[in-house]
Amino acid sequence: MCSFRFPSTIFGCSSGNGIFLPGGAEEPNSSAKLPLPCHKWRLLISYDGTKFSGWQYQRWPPTIQCAIEKALMVATKLERHELCLVGASRTDTGVHAWGQVAQFVTPFSYDNLENLHAAVNGLLPSEIRVREISAARPEFHARFSSESKVYCYKIYNNPVMDPFQSLYAYHVPHRLNVTVMREAAKNFVGKHDFTSFSNHSRGDRVVNPVKEIFQFKVIEMGALLQLEVEGSGFLYRQVRNMVALLLQIGREALPADIVPAILACRDRKALAKVTLITPPHGLCLMFIKYNKELLQPPLGAPPTSFGRLRQVSK
Repeated sequence: MCSFRFPSTIFGCSSGNGIFLPGGAEEPNSSAKLPLPCHKWRLLISYDGTKFSGWQYQRWPPTIQCAIEKALMVATKLERHELCLVGASRTDTGVHAWGQVAQFVTPFSYDNLENLHAAVNGLLPSEIRVREISAARPEFHARFSSESKVYCYKIYNNPVMDPFQSLYAYHVPHRLNVTVMREAAKNFVGKHDFTSFSNHSRGDRVVNPVKEIFQFKVIEMGALLQLEVEGSGFLYRQVRNMVALLLQIGREALPADIVPAILACRDRKALAKVTLITPPHGLCLMFIKYNKELLQPPLGAPPTSFGRLRQVSK
């Protein structure tokens, strides 16, 4: 398993932003480095977040990162501090993902990734699946290299809820004016200070509240509404707060021009006066976008694993 190495992925586990610590946290002022050599691997992950307390590692209740680390520890026979697992987006409790991206490192390489892929998925709970495993360039970072993130919030707008949508869409029995919701969503597009749309969580780092929204679509598919938003990044619970305001506008309880007014307040209390946050189960992380050149595999890397189809013996 460890006989093949490709020199272009030999690097330390530190980055310009700090030293990676267990759980994906970082210590910016630390001068310690993990032993060389290291080989970096990229994971593309999907999960149903219903039973999990978000992405970020904690001992209890269970999280997505915790489950993936446990599977990797068994499959690679490495410890948490050696794997340095980091996710691109720290999704909240109950939020789902189709296209979460994460990275980890090993002190050895692989001739192929299919066996590792099968082993990891075999150890994970059924709600979590690694869709792809690939070799990553030394300069790639799952979180800091991302150019944009795409989230989708699903709303089931019908008097009677579809039971097959109940875990993945928020039920709104009131008639919604989709046309005014689309018009209001346009006010989010561009670069804004989103302080009014951010919740504060315990232990938050100081972050820049100015984010750029590239597009915000309201897509109607019968009773199902999909609100798709792409941005350079998002503050804590920002997407769910934006959706909550659009729902109030869709109910025609508020005018569409309230969006720029609340943005200008730069105060979370201004939003709290007119709406409550939407529940997490309607939200799904769809894609993390990167520069295509950065996603090219290193020279001599094993092929990307997309999973292995089983053969029927004759």
